[in-house]
Amino acid sequence: MIRTCEVLKPLCYEEINSTEHYTFLWSRHDDPYLQQLRAEFDLESLIAGSGRDLECVQKICHWVHRLWDHNGWHEAVESDPISIIKAAKRGEAFRCAEYASVTAGCLNALGYKARCLWLKRQDVEVRESEAGHVATEVYLPESKQWAFLDPQFDIMPIFQGNALNAVELQGIIAQREPGLGLYSGSKIPAQAYLQWIAPYLFYIDVKLDNRVGIPNISSQGLMLVPIGATKPKIMQRHWLIEEMIYTHSRRAFYAAPV
Repeated sequence: MIRTCEVLKPLCYEEINSTEHYTFLWSRHDDPYLQQLRAEFDLESLIAGSGRDLECVQKICHWVHRLWDHNGWHEAVESDPISIIKAAKRGEAFRCAEYASVTAGCLNALGYKARCLWLKRQDVEVRESEAGHVATEVYLPESKQWAFLDPQFDIMPIFQGNALNAVELQGIIAQREPGLGLYSGSKIPAQAYLQWIAPYLFYIDVKLDNRVGIPNISSQGLMLVPIGATKPKIMQRHWLIEEMIYTHSRRAFYAAPV
């Protein structure tokens, strides 16, 4: 359900002077799992005829969005993209996390570097429910930038013709800058979505190991925390946030993938 949000303000991070560096892991394009994912669901045909990276990414987001109807209570038994897609074709429906995982997996199979993005509200520790959301970010080689996608809603924010990462999106929403639009194949009004997503853009974390289809990989994460904010250790009063590195460095969080 789309609801309106509280008043927002731009968030501040360390921008230039940070020397922090983190090692992110990615699957090779010729990884057997990615080859199977690419071939079994004929992913290359989905982007055939596309020109720019933006168009390719939008087509994959749209395809994943249409695989099932959202069910916020049903977690996939097997969490890898191939298993989720097969379960969806049998009629199962899943959460935002599964939309993000499948989208990231498909984009990696097509040669991009993509990752799941765990979003959390400022009151994540004390809120009883709806404290988080999961989306996707993909690195666009043409423009050398990270781009935010929300495949649950089939949405990709665009500002003056360019893609945005999650931090850029939060700042533009908070400052009410003109020129923010949404690519979307859904019927959700743009303003309603922006009001809904904005509070979830306070804390942002990703996994350091973003390889696809590998069981038992490290769950260590990197959380981008606004300057002056507390470092959350609990999710919705009960669930421990474990194996997390906290940083204020926007530069380290959004380093170009190697």
